[in-house]
Amino acid sequence: MTDAAKTGHESENDALRVLEALLFASPQPLGIKELALEFEEGVDVAQLIEQLQQIYQPRGVHLVETGGGFAFRTAVDLAPMLTKYKKVQKKLSKVALETLAIIAYHQPVTRAEIEDVRGVQISKGTLDVLLETGWVKMRGRRRAPGRPITYGTTELFLSQFGMARISDLPGLGELKGAGLLDGALPPGFEVPVPSDDDALRADEEPLFSEEELAAEAELGAEEDPLRYKSDEDEI
Repeated sequence: MTDAAKTGHESENDALRVLEALLFASPQPLGIKELALEFEEGVDVAQLIEQLQQIYQPRGVHLVETGGGFAFRTAVDLAPMLTKYKKVQKKLSKVALETLAIIAYHQPVTRAEIEDVRGVQISKGTLDVLLETGWVKMRGRRRAPGRPITYGTTELFLSQFGMARISDLPGLGELKGAGLLDGALPPGFEVPVPSDDDALRADEEPLFSEEELAAEAELGAEEDPLRYKSDEDEI
């Protein structure tokens, strides 16, 4: 952004116009802290966002909180009119959807832990598909024999499903109310409280150690040293 964006706001209307332009031009949602860097100190960006949301409320696009920030999205009530322009995409399989749900609620989670929750094995291809969508990422490795990879969701996952934060996932009561859980649940059954904090947990370590990265550099590998390695490669 240029310095012109940070100075010369002679009125609140000028600030609103700058905010509108920043959000319109950005390819991804922008957070309040990120937006505040483009304004002079003392400008209440949160209040400006609320005003902009009110301005756009009756319009065909709305300013919504999604994917850890704010972005313009088509008004929900206009969706039926726009379906003719929507790309037809291949639907995820039932296994992929179940795996995605387990990752969202239990992250950080390894493939073995996903299989433990599902009760059956999943193919490597299932995780590959979810990684390709950009909704799932490799976080690190579990501090355990074999150093299995841990998986978590991304901001794109939140944006795709219209959530501002991972805590917006439905809880036990909401899932039961929607008929997605059997009424006869086992005693003590609970839905995990999801967290997508990027910080590695105490039982996680980076995907690659400094020694591994140094070895890659010495070999002069053309590929990205953080390329995907399957769990089979770890054994």
